Amino acid sequence: MGKGANATNGVSRIEARQITYEEFSKHNQRDDQWIMINGKAYDITEFAKRHPGGAKILNHFAGEDATDAWTAFHNDKEKVSKYLKAIHVGDIVDPPQAQYGWTQHDFGHHSVFKDAWTSHLFHHIVVGFLKGASSTWWNFRHFQHHAKPNRIKKDPDIDIAYLFLIGDTVPVEWGKKKRGKMPHQFQHNYFFFLGPPLLLPIYFHYEIIYFALRRRLVMYNASPVTVDQSIKVTFIPARPHRFFESHWFTWVTQMSHLPCDVSRDKDNWDWFTMQLKTTCNVDPGLFNDWFTGHLNYQIEHQ
Repeated sequence: MGKGANATNGVSRIEARQITYEEFSKHNQRDDQWIMINGKAYDITEFAKRHPGGAKILNHFAGEDATDAWTAFHNDKEKVSKYLKAIHVGDIVDPPQAQYGWTQHDFGHHSVFKDAWTSHLFHHIVVGFLKGASSTWWNFRHFQHHAKPNRIKKDPDIDIAYLFLIGDTVPVEWGKKKRGKMPHQFQHNYFFFLGPPLLLPIYFHYEIIYFALRRRLVMYNASPVTVDQSIKVTFIPARPHRFFESHWFTWVTQMSHLPCDVSRDKDNWDWFTMQLKTTCNVDPGLFNDWFTGHLNYQIEHQ
């Protein structure tokens, strides 16, 4: 248990402990993690292991303000708040920036149905049995991406250094340490062969299987992949469309992110600033709106 666990026991139920932001921000170690929500500090060192949304998304905010991400990801805030009482450490007396309480459009991915159960069910059917992926895997990746876009080691969408070095920070770090075996100086040439066309049919496919085995959710996560593969074997002539679809998906999703800042999470940006610094929109129009599935409005989507 982190240091914050002991502090929690000493918090008065009548008057909360006062904590400076400087003190709060020091609790960002692997065995000692606090997060801030609405100006209050919470010790999530042990709780993260039981977090329904996974430990990583909480770990990413250790020693930081997680208010906006918490607001966006939880529909029933009254219910969720009950779980926070047990890990409340104290109140931050000098938070560094204002709190933004509005919910980002589509961010919680529960905007179609009023209840989360129905949303999860339809998500599993569409993403799983119609696309051959895993809804649990998708949420695991996508929630981290939205919480910390373009942040090294926190956004899985940019964790591709063994094949491609992106941004200004990663190439320098890998160059100094002489890491990797790929001829990265030629990545602008092999990108078109090893990148977009193979993302969906190869990389994501085997990542989902690995995710299912590691999470021990084989039946729930791997069954859609099995069904999807059976359909593909039956309709072998149609399989090349996956490579075209992969190209389409890659360009649509990455053209709004890769041109922007890709660096380590050390700038202490507030939520709104991070979205503006790490994403960009693409010109609207009838074709662009259709081709991108309206993801050309990436800043609003975030």
